Amino acid sequence: MVEPSPLWWWSMGWSSIWPALVAAALVTYFWRALGALVSGRLDPNGPIFEWVGCVAYALLAGLTVRMIVLPIGPLQATDLGCRLIATIAAIVTLRLTRNSIPLGVLAGVTVLIALTAAGVRFIP
Repeated sequence: MVEPSPLWWWSMGWSSIWPALVAAALVTYFWRALGALVSGRLDPNGPIFEWVGCVAYALLAGLTVRMIVLPIGPLQATDLGCRLIATIAAIVTLRLTRNSIPLGVLAGVTVLIALTAAGVRFIP
């Protein structure tokens, strides 16, 4: 079987690329124009934006809890107790440093690495 050239699109010629570029531009600019027209009529403090914000925070919280309690990949090899203690350390550091996210993440990662490297197991 002959493999296609990495530059297969070049052999198509410019005549068939232009319609695709024009269609892509029209679709993109249509939604941008619609957003610009509607944005002046929306209240950023209204109930729709409040609902969207609540849904976004709920999704983030759910994914975070799932990552801690039911991880996949390399995090699955760590102990649940170590993950929970690292989470508590991150939250405490976050609060003590006036919501400094980099320091909270650094504290959580450091505690998780230290407990895992030491071979600490809370659940037999």
